[in-house]
Amino acid sequence: MSKAAKANEARAFGKYFRTSPQKLNLVAQTIRGKNAGRAMVDLEFSKRRIAGDVRKLLQSAIANAENNHGLDVDNLVVAEAYVGNQIKMKRFKARARGRGARIEKKFSNMTIIVREQA
Repeated sequence: MSKAAKANEARAFGKYFRTSPQKLNLVAQTIRGKNAGRAMVDLEFSKRRIAGDVRKLLQSAIANAENNHGLDVDNLVVAEAYVGNQIKMKRFKARARGRGARIEKKFSNMTIIVREQA
């Protein structure tokens, strides 16, 4: 999982996003392959609740590229954005006749890799 970043790319990893991986992947699909600046604008005006947290993660990846790897911010592209499972909080809801229904509150993690285009 922790593969080393290449010379022209930087990554950021976020844990414990409070949404299901399926919903988070919908947001990740909107930014894959886009220019980093364009992806930031798309996330800022997205109607999805989790888009704000993904925007923070993308800002972190851009900052890593600039400060740690010395890459040009204007030429960055979101090369990869992938989502994984995290923990599940298990709860229950009382139902009829003394029964209980299981509720799983899912968490996700996400990795964003930005790459400098020549």
